[in-house]
Amino acid sequence: MHAHVRYQQKITTSHVPLNHHHLSHRQQPLPYLSQPTSPPLNLSTKWNNFKCLAAISKQAQRFFSAVLPTVATSDTSATNRLIKKFVASSPKSIALDALSNLLSPDSTHHPLLYLLTLPLYLKISEASWFSWNPKLVAQVVVLLDKQGLDKELKALMSETVSRLQFKERELVLFYCNLIGFNSKHNWVRGFDDSYSRLNQFVSDSNSVYVKKQGYKAMISGLCEMGRAREAEDLIGEMRERGLKPKLFEFRCVLYGYGRLGLFKDMERILDKMESGEIEVDTVCANMVLASYGAHNALPEMGLWLRKMKTLGIPLSIRTCNSVLNSCPTIMALMRNLDASYPVSIQELLKILSEEEAMLVKELIESSVLKEATKWDTSEGKLDLHGMHLGSAYVIMLQWMEETRNRLSDGEHVIPAEITVVCGSGNHSTVRGESPVKSMITQIMAQTRSPMRIDRKNIGCFVAKGNVVKKWLC
Repeated sequence: MHAHVRYQQKITTSHVPLNHHHLSHRQQPLPYLSQPTSPPLNLSTKWNNFKCLAAISKQAQRFFSAVLPTVATSDTSATNRLIKKFVASSPKSIALDALSNLLSPDSTHHPLLYLLTLPLYLKISEASWFSWNPKLVAQVVVLLDKQGLDKELKALMSETVSRLQFKERELVLFYCNLIGFNSKHNWVRGFDDSYSRLNQFVSDSNSVYVKKQGYKAMISGLCEMGRAREAEDLIGEMRERGLKPKLFEFRCVLYGYGRLGLFKDMERILDKMESGEIEVDTVCANMVLASYGAHNALPEMGLWLRKMKTLGIPLSIRTCNSVLNSCPTIMALMRNLDASYPVSIQELLKILSEEEAMLVKELIESSVLKEATKWDTSEGKLDLHGMHLGSAYVIMLQWMEETRNRLSDGEHVIPAEITVVCGSGNHSTVRGESPVKSMITQIMAQTRSPMRIDRKNIGCFVAKGNVVKKWLC
């Protein structure tokens, strides 16, 4: 096994005409893709555990599993053959999904898999269905920069800028994407370079559109990189240049300060928004809650929830997620898979701290449950999609209580069927394993529920309305 892996794929796409949307390098074809020296790798076990790649298709998982050993042993011909076979046999969505997964800053691949980024992109770019996309190119550029592949990086940048040089609006969006992806990867060198490019481009342009898009990207990127103060300065610069900052820019700076725990600055931005008649909406409010939660400021979260109520700012599922993810007792319950859950709101409140109990009470008084519930003669349904584990748990308990009241008060119809939608894990960290479904299953077992998994949809629990009434009432 070689610690130094040199991937010898020669790029041969320079002859492909531009009007076919393929990558073409007028200067010179990209020569070789190489990987800098890395520590010795342990490949003693087969690369079959793709929990980190759970969001991708099984076909892409099989491809990564098969190709990794060939990359590790520098078997270039085998690697090229597998890439070619994968792209040729895969639908557009699966091929692009595999590439996007390699490009994602949230993926935790085996280090060698990143070597596939450029050759996979180039092979995909030869497909008949491929449409050239500057946003995708920006993602590839960031990965090349992080890998230290300067020659390939410069060639791809040169090709893209040349292609867009007479399309100012598209070129500014390319630079904006570069800033965005560099900041998501927390890649300082790439961010500073792309920031400098975009800043100069914005200064030189007379287009209001270019300036607005450029400032949005620079402010967002600076906040992502933890430089909220500089981002706030850019808002002042916008005004000096006759541009009016919008809600987006203020949201970025608001959350930028909040993530850093600079609550006084965050609150100062809120005051600026109010004085500037910029509405503090649910998204802004959730950013404030997430900021408090990230720094365990539970009392501040409670005060802010009450202020949201006073200001008439509606709560959302994301509000619940932000709040309940910050409650240590609830999160400890969710992590203990063998635990016996409290199966009513009253039982839950007894084991929570005073601060956590206050937060839960504020949430259950909101309209979040109502918005997640359907109730008519044909069906009563609770949809837990979009809810994190803590939110799904609390909403489920609240739903059981509310359903009991509706079925027994004589004022509501009894639906023919009652359904709890918890999902089957297609969007979970591990594909096909739904933590929400596991938690709901445990609650169903503890309460001896007659609701069973739907044969037609394994992500749902179903039962007849009258049967549920006997269970809850």
